[in-house]
Amino acid sequence: MPAAATGAAPRRRAPFWAQVFVGLVAGVVLGLVARSFDQAWLAETLKTVGGIFVQLLKVIVVPLVLTAIIVSIANLRQVTNAARLAGETLVWFAVTAAASVVVGITLGLVTNPGANATLDTAAAEAPSKTGSWLDFLTSIVPGNFLGLEVSTSAEEGGALSSSPSFNILQLVILGIAIGAAALAVGAKADPFVELTRSALEIFSKLVWWVIKLSPVGTAALIGSAVANYGWDLLGPLAIFTADVYLGCAIVLLVIYPVVARANGLNPVRFFAGAWPAIQFAFVSRSSIGTLPLTQRVVTHNLGVSRDYASFAVPIGATTKMDGCAAIYPALAAITVAQLFGVDLGITDYLLIAFVSIVGSAATAGLTGAVVMLTLTLSTLGLPLEGVGLLLAIDPIIDMIRTATNVAGQALVPTIVAKRNGLLDQSVYDANTFGGADRRLELDEDEATPLSAADATRTEDARVAVSA
Repeated sequence: MPAAATGAAPRRRAPFWAQVFVGLVAGVVLGLVARSFDQAWLAETLKTVGGIFVQLLKVIVVPLVLTAIIVSIANLRQVTNAARLAGETLVWFAVTAAASVVVGITLGLVTNPGANATLDTAAAEAPSKTGSWLDFLTSIVPGNFLGLEVSTSAEEGGALSSSPSFNILQLVILGIAIGAAALAVGAKADPFVELTRSALEIFSKLVWWVIKLSPVGTAALIGSAVANYGWDLLGPLAIFTADVYLGCAIVLLVIYPVVARANGLNPVRFFAGAWPAIQFAFVSRSSIGTLPLTQRVVTHNLGVSRDYASFAVPIGATTKMDGCAAIYPALAAITVAQLFGVDLGITDYLLIAFVSIVGSAATAGLTGAVVMLTLTLSTLGLPLEGVGLLLAIDPIIDMIRTATNVAGQALVPTIVAKRNGLLDQSVYDANTFGGADRRLELDEDEATPLSAADATRTEDARVAVSA
């Protein structure tokens, strides 16, 4: 019986953003307790819980991305501009990456982070894993149906352990290929497409169940960061660290708003809608782990067509990294050059820009900003030993880098959707900080109307674009 009929007041829940914020504060407190009072068990517990939470998201990413892309490609049957949408998305990736790398280079030239660092370069060691321009060719070819990879590492005592991981870029390629095959088969593939569509709804529901654990995951992740990485590590590279945070802040608060405004979008509405994903990216330090939440805010909060978002957001999560692949490599390359006394010329700065814009695709199948940095350094002929000098503070600066990555991964699909009539402007304009979380929390009772509206919006856009 409804609450109104019984006279009982409806139960009110704290909004999603408030729950995550409480988790953030609790994590800081727990991390400080673990670090200040040397509570190793608490630090280990926080690390374990946070790792489990991110791992749950990463596991859900595999079926979500695969089914979403198959369905999105199959739904493009009547769309004549699918190739143009993909091309326009990649162009905007490059444009915003170019602006980001200019910010990084400018900050490096103005502040001279390497010249002001207090580090002993004699103790530097080259990383065991480096980036290569051929990585893109090898990484897009799936080794198996799920893009599953297994890495083997030596543990203490000499024992070997194997851990599986998924190459998201390979999943994207597989999804596109299967979706294209379904289009080519035609009506005979309809039962398969419907089954995949049903599976997508199920996996989307599983994703939201995991996302509901965000307050707990946030507390564990930020608590682990505070407990394990003290601020005393920042001393020797204080200017470099400040440059990374300042550069990301300029991209987030200046470049992205200018790009959004230039395309007729209110920047405040964008950040209000995308904030849950940006906030979670900061504490999780994983664009792939944040991917399910990014996809949800792009469709539910920002009003982007699900068909287009299912294609653009996973592509962005593997190749659109303004924090890790633009700002950071530019600043790090300048820092390493100054540490080792290497003078950089205009050609070197142009190479930094080229690697930042194009190189993220070359390392898309690999993980970590370290791979992108080694690609940049090797292209410039700088000592790879410089990477080891920056690794100590990497977890601290990785938080703002990942937040910047995810913001760009949400912004570009929104811009392209706006330019091509695939954006529900009323949904976008309704965003307010805190208020956007209500749409993010839509459950079973409200999912059907949303899907119907999404279908109507997509069909209207198809007619408009085709015309």
